[in-house]
Amino acid sequence: MKILYCGDVVGRPGRESIFKNVPVLKQTHKLDVVIVNAENAAHGFGLTPGICRDFFECGVDGITTGNHVFDQRDIIPFLDADKRIIRPLNYPPETVGRGVMTLELLNGKKILVAQVMGRVFMDALDCPVRTLENALKPYQLGANIDAIIVDVHAEATSEKISFARYFDGKVSGIFGTHTHVPTADECILKKGTAYLTDVGMCGDYAGILGFEEETPIARLLKKYPTDRLIPSKGEGTFCAVMIETDDKTGLAKNVERIMIKP
Repeated sequence: MKILYCGDVVGRPGRESIFKNVPVLKQTHKLDVVIVNAENAAHGFGLTPGICRDFFECGVDGITTGNHVFDQRDIIPFLDADKRIIRPLNYPPETVGRGVMTLELLNGKKILVAQVMGRVFMDALDCPVRTLENALKPYQLGANIDAIIVDVHAEATSEKISFARYFDGKVSGIFGTHTHVPTADECILKKGTAYLTDVGMCGDYAGILGFEEETPIARLLKKYPTDRLIPSKGEGTFCAVMIETDDKTGLAKNVERIMIKP
């Protein structure tokens, strides 16, 4: 099974990179599933139901989010209405939406997608490790589920790496998001889980993390809040990671980092 995971989509350049590249990659690589982290897709902050529908129409199968999931208020009812979008699993149980989704292919194969948020330099949430462990209890990789993909939305690289080592052999792939900067450490861990510390972003790299440079630089110099961040307007770079899983075990056979520049 071939699965493509696309990094944080930031603003219009990021959305356009998805529309441009996902249909092509889906055909050329014979992809079974495409998953996109879209938490910054709506002008850099959150996402809307309309953006989700546009992504689904262009070939995206599932959407993950992160700490900006609620920045656009009209997404709130959509999180309950559509089972193809998730928010971090370790949010409080009363939070709208879900942290796990199951995507079923036409051939009957099922893929579990989960997302947790880190706690180092992030919001104080439930333990991501224990929360994911509890969510995975009903599933056995290669038995009643064909693949398991986990998005670790976190700031600290050490937290992501520790998380991956702990779950090595229990899931198909663990991919980091949130920093908008791609890392070059894609690998298959010793027990068979594919790993990448951060997928990077789908957005304009000519700015600063997908945003126009003036405001971040002003904040650096003045040390107090200035104007609101504005997404860059240049052409977007597409960043993703693709894995191929073993049909019998559900573990990774191959992992490849993808960057398509303008």
